Amino acid sequence: MLKGFYNLSSAMLTQTRNLDIIGNNMSNTSTSGYKTDRYVDTTFDEVMFSRITTKQRDAEELGTTTSYMTAIADVVTDHSQGVLEQTNLPLDFAIEGEGYFSVQTNDGVAYTRNGSFMLDNEGYLHLGGQGRVLGANGQPIYLGTDKINADSNGFITNEQGAVLGQLGVFTFANPAQDLQKGNGELFTANGQPQLANGSIIHHKMVEKSNSNLVQQMTDMMVCQRALQSASQVSKMYDTVMTKTVSEIGRV
Repeated sequence: MLKGFYNLSSAMLTQTRNLDIIGNNMSNTSTSGYKTDRYVDTTFDEVMFSRITTKQRDAEELGTTTSYMTAIADVVTDHSQGVLEQTNLPLDFAIEGEGYFSVQTNDGVAYTRNGSFMLDNEGYLHLGGQGRVLGANGQPIYLGTDKINADSNGFITNEQGAVLGQLGVFTFANPAQDLQKGNGELFTANGQPQLANGSIIHHKMVEKSNSNLVQQMTDMMVCQRALQSASQVSKMYDTVMTKTVSEIGRV
């Protein structure tokens, strides 16, 4: 009976965490370059096995009793490309293919697919509220004007045709492992970045979030239903336990 309480409590905790992630996805459906997160859970036994040693040895020492308790396994980020949207704004850029823009933030270099840029008060290309955009040479890009043109390789020129800089687009061998989700659309790198080869830069366009609002709402309803069911069954367990204790006490 008590085991049922543990199972239900773990289910409510994991579904609550899942709701937080779904809510964050929904709130970022209009954030350019945002990548959807997905919550993955597993059984408590699997977590114990992975954190101690080999499964075979653990099974021998801990027994083979099956547990239905759930625990956090991972939060997986979907790095698939979002839809490219025409904005006609001179400082908007989008990447078609692999790669991330590089931004110098207060906490170090970060990477993003959000190409909705602006100029800071000194004329540098800037990702609003985050930091200056870095070029292919690793240095901030100075424009001094928004009267610019850009080609598919990321070279930015002024109205006279003079090259002002080249957007840096960087790739990673395994984005799922080499990039760690940070604030909103920003990622920090665990692996070594390389200049992208074959990616196309689109000027006056941005990449929309790959978070599908309809899918997120569906996931939210499923999660809420599971949370509600676990809560109701937990109340039933409590009623049965209370009655059992009171009946035994009379005997």
